[in-house]
Amino acid sequence: MTIHRLLAQLTVTDLNPAIDWYTALFERGPDARPMPGLAEWHLSDSYGIQVWAEPDRAGHSTVVLAESDLDDRLARLIRAGVDHGGVQEASRFRILPITDPDGNRIVFTGPDR
Repeated sequence: MTIHRLLAQLTVTDLNPAIDWYTALFERGPDARPMPGLAEWHLSDSYGIQVWAEPDRAGHSTVVLAESDLDDRLARLIRAGVDHGGVQEASRFRILPITDPDGNRIVFTGPDR
């Protein structure tokens, strides 16, 4: 048996406003709505993000996404109106942490310059 797909899950209070926010973040709507309270963005054939409405657990999730061009991601966030704290230097990488309206953390990582 082999695991061949990963869907990281971020829990939110209310799905509809979360879909709007994640649509701005990923520059497209969800790829699937497999059941009530759930939206999915398939970022490749083998991984993606689930946004799940579960108010009691909302805002306590973190996901890290490796980005090939962190400066381009920053420009896209600015165009989409997504709040951010800018790119930060880390030990061997640069990071671009953002927080969704429920407090979930999404960290984009990219290579050092």
